[in-house]
Amino acid sequence: MTPATPAPAQVQPGSFLTLHYRLSGPRGDIINTFAGKPATLSLGAGELSPAVERRLLGLHEGARVAFDIPAGEAFGERNPAMVQWVARKLLLEMGDPAAQYQVGDVVEFPAPDGAGHYAGAVQQVRSDAGGDAVLFDFNHPLAGQPVTFEVHLIGVL
Repeated sequence: MTPATPAPAQVQPGSFLTLHYRLSGPRGDIINTFAGKPATLSLGAGELSPAVERRLLGLHEGARVAFDIPAGEAFGERNPAMVQWVARKLLLEMGDPAAQYQVGDVVEFPAPDGAGHYAGAVQQVRSDAGGDAVLFDFNHPLAGQPVTFEVHLIGVL
C-alpha cells in the first residue's frame, strides 16, 4: 500500500503566502511581481484589499488563476474629497525641503497617528497669489475601476 499524497496547503484567514501577482486596471499594470521576486504577505494584515483577499481564500498551493473584479469593489469608489490641495509650507514641514513636485509623482506621507504611511499622486502644482500648493489625489489608482487580479500561489503556511 502506498502512502497517500498530502493535499496541497489551502489558503485560510491568517495564512502566510508566497506568491506572484499582478493587479491591473483599464490603463495597465499597477503592480506586477511576475518578472522579479515573489511577494510574501500575511492574509488579513491589510497588504491586499479585502476584495482581493476574499478571492485567495480556499485556493491551494500551486494555483494559478485570474479574477476580474467589478469596478469599485477592489479599492472602493473614487472619492472627490480625497483630491486635496496641500500648502507647500505643510509639505516643507513633513518632508524634504528641496523636493520638487511634478504632475504624476507619487508622494508618500506619514499617517497622522504615526503608525504607517499613505500616498498621493500629484495632479497639479500651483504658485500664485493664493500661495504655493500641490493638488494631490489620495484615492487608490484603481479606485472606481474594474481590476484584474492574477496570481500564482507558490507557498501557503
